[in-house]
Amino acid sequence: MNIGDAAQRTGVSQRMIRHYEKIGLIPAPLRRDSGYRDYADADVNRLRFIANARDLGFSIEEIGELLALWSHEHRASAEVKALALAKADELGRKVEALAAIVHLAQTCHGDDRPECPIIDSMSGKRTAINFDSAKDD
Repeated sequence: MNIGDAAQRTGVSQRMIRHYEKIGLIPAPLRRDSGYRDYADADVNRLRFIANARDLGFSIEEIGELLALWSHEHRASAEVKALALAKADELGRKVEALAAIVHLAQTCHGDDRPECPIIDSMSGKRTAINFDSAKDD
């Protein structure tokens, strides 16, 4: 199948497919006599894997590790689990940071006054994630 078909089947743009080829996440496909890329079902499966991993927040480097584990039939699932738990911890910290900024934005008056809990937090005058002390303001 051509790159357009592969893109449509996987939800990965043609530009990203070319990028994944360039950085080695997917092997360069065979070329037709016309010079066009010719993707196989295995390429589509690999692109879907990459897209799913990206949706879960894995970085390109982490996806490379996951792809290596995926292609290794005798892998230890403990390795995959360790990568997933590390990603979950990282995302948990980001969720906490998001909650903190939402809370700060809600406590900011957003008017003509210069007082701003968001600026105070970033400057160290106020702790962003300490919700107990922030509720008293």
